[in-house]
Amino acid sequence: MHITCVTMAMRFTLLHILSLTFFITFPSSLSQSDQFCDAGLTSSKLLIKGGTVVNAHHQQLADVYVQDGVILAVNPSIPVGDEVTVIDATGKFVMPGGIDPHTHLDFEFMDTATVDDFFSGQAAALAGGTTMHIDFVIPLKGSLTAGFEAYEKKANKSCMDYGFHMAITKWDETVSREMEIMVKEKGINSFKFFMAYKGALMINDELLLEGFKKCKSLGALAMVHAENGDAVYEGQKKMIELGITGPEGHALSRPAVLEGEATARAIRLADFVNTPLYVVHVMSIDAMEEIAKARKSGQRVIGEPVASGLALDESWLWHPDFETAAKYVMSPPIRKQGHDKALQAALSKGVLQLVGTDHCAFNSTQKALGIDDFRKIPNGVNGIEERMHLVWDIMVESGQISVTDYVRLTSTECARIFNIYPRKGAILPGSDADIIILNPNSSFEITAKSHHSKLDTNVYEGRKGKGKIEVTIAGGKIVWENNELKVAPGTGRYIKMPPFSYLFDGIDKKDAFYLNSLQAPVKRAKSNT
Repeated sequence: MHITCVTMAMRFTLLHILSLTFFITFPSSLSQSDQFCDAGLTSSKLLIKGGTVVNAHHQQLADVYVQDGVILAVNPSIPVGDEVTVIDATGKFVMPGGIDPHTHLDFEFMDTATVDDFFSGQAAALAGGTTMHIDFVIPLKGSLTAGFEAYEKKANKSCMDYGFHMAITKWDETVSREMEIMVKEKGINSFKFFMAYKGALMINDELLLEGFKKCKSLGALAMVHAENGDAVYEGQKKMIELGITGPEGHALSRPAVLEGEATARAIRLADFVNTPLYVVHVMSIDAMEEIAKARKSGQRVIGEPVASGLALDESWLWHPDFETAAKYVMSPPIRKQGHDKALQAALSKGVLQLVGTDHCAFNSTQKALGIDDFRKIPNGVNGIEERMHLVWDIMVESGQISVTDYVRLTSTECARIFNIYPRKGAILPGSDADIIILNPNSSFEITAKSHHSKLDTNVYEGRKGKGKIEVTIAGGKIVWENNELKVAPGTGRYIKMPPFSYLFDGIDKKDAFYLNSLQAPVKRAKSNT
């Protein structure tokens, strides 16, 4: 059992009125029991003193002064009065809170729903140093508006800032018009297209082209889940015919070549339309190499690996215990040993740009739905709480990236791609006070007993490493300190993300160059015969 402390607090006024706060305790199992006790008082003024402040391109010894949820100053030796709460960060790194670009909370999928909702999932995120995430809205019967309204209700219990991507699962004029509404009125600037999950979410190339064209016109980023869904379907049938029904059949039915093919196809279609492309959960060398090739040619392609792809290999899917093996089932699958190291190298060289999680939490009972048929195992693994620690341990402690690179990969680049920088992803005057304090000399251990997700398992069970996030500040409030979590449902904010991020810079010039290069139409004399 673990303890989660929840602070029920009123917003601070300009007079800095202090409010009463309470703890809510709940276990990591699905059942919840509530206990209340006094949690103390909190100030709306904070000074983080003596730490090394790290941004994506610079680090310095400095103090950080926060008031009413906003960073007001970053300077050495800032003097403050007694009413200010002071946090000593000497010998530690002070960095922007993480932004997870890829999550699925309260997601209905494969005849069940994820166990983590917008409260438990976000609480887990905050305990791990992530202060914002972007979740995927799934349309209801193809309706974007209905889907958005459903997710608005789901997010009422949120306890940290969040944004939305939108999936596109069908195409007609209504969907086209709704995309405009999502961008112009609802603050969505990205749309996801599934090239897999045949018979459920999968779309064909005709729809993909229509969607890419619409995204371009709106200044919205096109995103793809890149696997060849038709081939995966054939691969699944083949495994069943061979009598391979366990979790290993999942990996065998959708090999890396199918991820590479779909990635290449999406890249070429995006190039044909001349619109930026974002490839989610890059899991293989095959997909990564297609992204590298496109970026080398100058195409605007973003590659997002996820924590599981960097930290794990597929050997777990062959574990003799079904429950153990099934918890590693996700799509695209976790790959053979070697793919993980290649993805790490691609991150360090800039071939891949940021790290997500694809946090999609199904417990062992839900995973058991596929005990006789791997096709029925709900796809998804955890990661929203573990990502920041894993990236530090795998990438920084190994010397593959710098501390400033770490900030870029876990926060800043996501903020830039989705057009919310420097409000998010920076320790700068005027930025939101979403801040973490990481102690590089401290250590962490990941277990299902101690994590804050509702999951009863953890794919990183028993993993230990260096670099521990000791303090998380979200919206100017200390929400994680001394291994205690202080959050309240309903305190999170929806962050609207405007269109036309930096990825669209110069797109119009490339279009103009293309038109000028056509040397067409050719004027030909009309025949008299």
